[in-house]
Amino acid sequence: MTCIVGLVDRGTVWLGADSAGIAGWDLMVVTDEKVFARGEFLIGYTTSFRMGQLLEHSLEVPRRSVDQDVREFMVTVFIDAVRKCLKDGGWAEEEKKRESGGCFLVGYAGRLFVISGEYQVLETSDGLNAVGCGAQVALGALHVTRGKPARKRLELALEAAERWNAGVRGPFVIKKLGQVGQAG
Repeated sequence: MTCIVGLVDRGTVWLGADSAGIAGWDLMVVTDEKVFARGEFLIGYTTSFRMGQLLEHSLEVPRRSVDQDVREFMVTVFIDAVRKCLKDGGWAEEEKKRESGGCFLVGYAGRLFVISGEYQVLETSDGLNAVGCGAQVALGALHVTRGKPARKRLELALEAAERWNAGVRGPFVIKKLGQVGQAG
């Protein structure tokens, strides 16, 4: 379980993550960062450390052509690359000829997307999202902290999730990705 939070602030995508590794009632604080840059993408994952490791170290996404719509690119080229990465890494599941993966947030081209376990690509109208067991608490915190700086909003959202959800633990990792795809 985990909490990954994200927001878009003036064309910059911010993602934050906790450091919990949960197995049943067991908890360990891990050094693996659940938020990372991969090429032009900023990714924050939940579901599985193995899935995250594959996305961080094996995902190869072709560049988007200048005339291709960002959303179209995400639902076709990006998702095809994710499916291939997870399948080649032995992580994707198939049942009744239907593939499934895991859940993660992606910052790309100044926008924030959530990728579901069924490879759906969604984008909220307010540029906020969260996934993992602490998501609803974090979203509430993001909502009530409008007007504060982006980094502070993510810190408060993760702190709230840690306080109110047993599957969320610091330390927290927060990263940003500008419109030109530079992580910081």
